[in-house]
Parts: sequence; structure tokens; C-alpha cells
Amino acid sequence: MGELENAALVAVRDCLGIKPHETLLVVTDPTLAALAHVLAAAARPLAREVLVLEYAERELNGQEPPPPAPAAMAAVDAVLAVTGKSVTHTAARRAATAVGARVATMPGITEACLVRTMNADYRAIAERTMRVTELLTRARTAHLTTAAGTDLELPIGDIAAIASTGLIREPGQWGNLPSGEAYLRPEEGKTEGVLVVDGALAGIGTVGDPVRITVRAGLATDVSGGTEAAAFAAMLEKAGAAARNVAELGVGTNDRAVLTGKILEDEKILGTVHVAFGNNASMGGSVDIPFHVDGIVLKPTLTLDGEALLRDGRPLFA
Repeated sequence: MGELENAALVAVRDCLGIKPHETLLVVTDPTLAALAHVLAAAARPLAREVLVLEYAERELNGQEPPPPAPAAMAAVDAVLAVTGKSVTHTAARRAATAVGARVATMPGITEACLVRTMNADYRAIAERTMRVTELLTRARTAHLTTAAGTDLELPIGDIAAIASTGLIREPGQWGNLPSGEAYLRPEEGKTEGVLVVDGALAGIGTVGDPVRITVRAGLATDVSGGTEAAAFAAMLEKAGAAARNVAELGVGTNDRAVLTGKILEDEKILGTVHVAFGNNASMGGSVDIPFHVDGIVLKPTLTLDGEALLRDGRPLFA
């Protein structure tokens, strides 16, 4: 068995936990259909039935898949979404998990990423992720700073954090593969300060010139920088006012993840923090739009109620 086939087997057997009586649906689009079929082939000896549904690539992360994909997702035991744009923060995903389907999303996955990250110790990642999730849930305020200029205050109140461990084995569980992050939605309308994205932006890639985002009352009010900043500002303008909502604060916990420009992997990097804009409905928020864009912050210092969780990119929880 080659490296790719072995990585695919780990994904469906160990992470998604496919069982002999189960039906797996693999949804994909032309950008990732070849890799989707590798994953489907790995699952066939494990499952009762494996179905592959291909549709046209969506324009944005968080854009709904077309009918009949949502109905199919809600009718199976497990779903593997191997798509160019993410279905994680969609009504289709929420409806599927609400009726007990397990959903693993792999937006923008590459062969190299799959091979590299599926060799991670997901038990260790799960333990690390649960530790950070508990600390985020316990905290009431978060303060994010970097030498690059980030200085952001994020009230998080009594909002429960979510653990994305990479182990999606129980009914209704969902998350990315590869995984390794703890995240939550900040209180709406309350985040204040400056965010400097110097790692990567979803849908854009790695950042050459840092993107400086001014946040007032929980909304991105100004974006400045170079080419990537202009692209992000255009995305916000096209998506509408709600896209400016500070939707997520997340902490990476995967020690095998590296910066590639693919947000699926970038946001999982141990020692990084990400802040997303737009949809927070999947985290219990009120902003439900087809837009969710994460920005990666490198070498961050993140404090929770004044206690450091990371210092200059060094995890104090690992």
C-alpha cells in the first residue's frame, strides 16, 4: 500500500471510524474528484455502501451545496466532503449532523497534506485540543497580540468552545480532516482592536504583505496592506455587511501541520491563532451567510483572563 492509500485508510478507518453496517457519502467537485475517489476506494472494504456525489465547485467557503446533496447528506451514516470550498459552515452540514450523520470536511485538501497530516498522532492531538477547549470555555476575555501589530480584545463571555480533534466517530460529530483546533465565537458586536494577518487568508492563500484589519464593535471597519488586503476587502464588499462580523477565535493544536496557503491545514498549525469573519451560525451565533473566511496569525501571544495560553507562538499548554 502506498503512502496516499495508507493516509486515506487512516482518514476513513481511524478518524471517521467507518463500520461494516454503515453507508458513507463522499461529496466532491471537479477540483478534488480524483482525491475523493482515492478516499472512497479506501472506505469500500470497510463500509456496507460508499456513494460519490460530484457537483460544480462553489464560489465561496460556506456556500450551500446544490440539491440533492443536502438530502443525501442527511440520509447516510457518515459524510466525507472533499471539496474545493468548505461545507463546514453550511445549513446542509448542520442538518446532516442534527439527524446523527458524522461529517468530516476536507476543503482544499491536497495529496501532500493528506499524506503528511494523516500520519499525526491523533490521540495526542485530541488530548491537546481538549485541554485548550476547556481553557477557552472557562475564560471570559481573550487578548491577542503580535509583534506584527495585532492588538485585539475579544470578549468571549460564557460561550462554550468547540474541540475539533480529528476523531469523528460518534453520531452527530463533525469537523475538518486534517484537524487539530479549539475554537469559539466571540460575543457578537464586542470585539475591538487591530488584527494583522501575516500567515494566510482563506480563499487567497499565504500572505506576502501583512493584512491589517481594524475592528470596531465586532465588525471589520477597515482593511489595509498590499495585494492580499485588496483581495480580502473586495471579498467583504461583495459578500455584504454581515461578512464583516468577527465570527471565530481559534487555536491550532496539530504539530504536523505546516503553512501551505490552504486554510484547511494552516489553521491547525500548533502555535498559531486564527480569527474568522462572517458566518458563526455553526458555533451558535446569529450570523448565517454563505461566507466564512479565516485569517492566520503567526507567533501570537494569546491571553485568557490575563493568563498566557501562547507566548510569541510558543504553546504553554502542550
